Amino acid sequence: MKIGGIIVSMAGLLLASCGAVAAKPTTANASAQGPANPATKRVADIRESPKVAAAFQSIIDMNARNVERLIAITEIPAPPFGEEIRAADFAKRLKALGLTDVSIDSEGNVLARRAGKSGKRIVAVVAHIDTVFPKETDVTVRREGNVFYAPGIGDNTQGMVLLLSLIEVMAKHDIQTEDDILFVGSVGEEGLGDLRGVRHLFRDGGPKIDSFIAIDGGSASRLITKAVGSNRYRVTFKGPGGHSYGAFGRGHPHQALAEAIRNFTLAATPITKGGPKATFSVGRIGGGTSINSIPFESWMEVDMRSQNPAKLQQLDDAFQKAMTDALATENARRKSNDALTVEIKPVGKRPAGETDPDSSLIANVSAALSSVGIEPQLTASSTDSNIPMSKGVPAVTISRGGLSKNAHAPDESWENKDAHIAIQAALLALLAEAKMR
Repeated sequence: MKIGGIIVSMAGLLLASCGAVAAKPTTANASAQGPANPATKRVADIRESPKVAAAFQSIIDMNARNVERLIAITEIPAPPFGEEIRAADFAKRLKALGLTDVSIDSEGNVLARRAGKSGKRIVAVVAHIDTVFPKETDVTVRREGNVFYAPGIGDNTQGMVLLLSLIEVMAKHDIQTEDDILFVGSVGEEGLGDLRGVRHLFRDGGPKIDSFIAIDGGSASRLITKAVGSNRYRVTFKGPGGHSYGAFGRGHPHQALAEAIRNFTLAATPITKGGPKATFSVGRIGGGTSINSIPFESWMEVDMRSQNPAKLQQLDDAFQKAMTDALATENARRKSNDALTVEIKPVGKRPAGETDPDSSLIANVSAALSSVGIEPQLTASSTDSNIPMSKGVPAVTISRGGLSKNAHAPDESWENKDAHIAIQAALLALLAEAKMR
């Protein structure tokens, strides 16, 4: 999911990442970076605090300990809908860092509240604890110098390590805030999890959250302020099946599926060629029992995305028509037996949304990134922030730090390259947003 590329220099330090961002980035507006901007001054004042200066050094000093954390947590499997063991370990780590209000909610999210002086507002800092890999995946970490290889090591175990680092340095240096901070290890961010953890946070009766900072993604400069929405379906064509020779002429689910993919591709391609970015993909297909049988079912899973709700709806409309037209075509072609049927089952819907570009949250985070020498690039992607953005709650997603490669692949890697800078930037952003005392 999720990583972009840039090289940024600061006092001789290089921050690097690779991949393709979800949308063409734009530099944060000048009002968020100018010297007279309140956020710029706020962050500058925070950096001048002796406590924060000491915390910055502690973040550098904890590098070796963070590597140990990263390896230990990565080697705890956290497959889709199976995050319980890692969640329990994460809760234990939060308590060991001195947080007392720690719990695991009914969806599996790990919650830890750090009280502020006033408690009038709540700032959530969220790192998802799940990975895309099934439970049987070997998650043993292999190290080659400063590069670590294991499924899920970057996405998003390093995000969890960043969150733990924030808690540790704030406790060590007695850094207090006016607002409450809700630290969250969320479940179900990946794949068919459909953001279920954060959906649960924002349920009716859920905890009050006034602003939301997600830790995810590899590129140091990427500041996600827009949510790419997605509609996902599992489509199943069903029929009586039969022998490929003896029952020839019956409705054929695979042929219906092929017709459906062709119809959708022809209809969707023009929609994606102009205007706001929109994409579609048939991610998986399956069905059939043998080479000499007419299958009794044929299925596929389809993903459509856009940050523009109207564009996403256009794709969805084209998809629905393509499926019903394919069914009608194959049923008209059959010579005998019962007609085919089709089931179109939604398996995921991530809402599109956007945080107001003039919000104090974007200004604070942009100023924090600029303060450590990173030029923020405002962009769009699909992360835990989709849910709060769609509900009008200010939300952003920022980098987990280091150099991530091959996310979602078995040979995923993370390089321990200047990872402390992302932690320092996150600390400044959090203290600006939660109002350091």
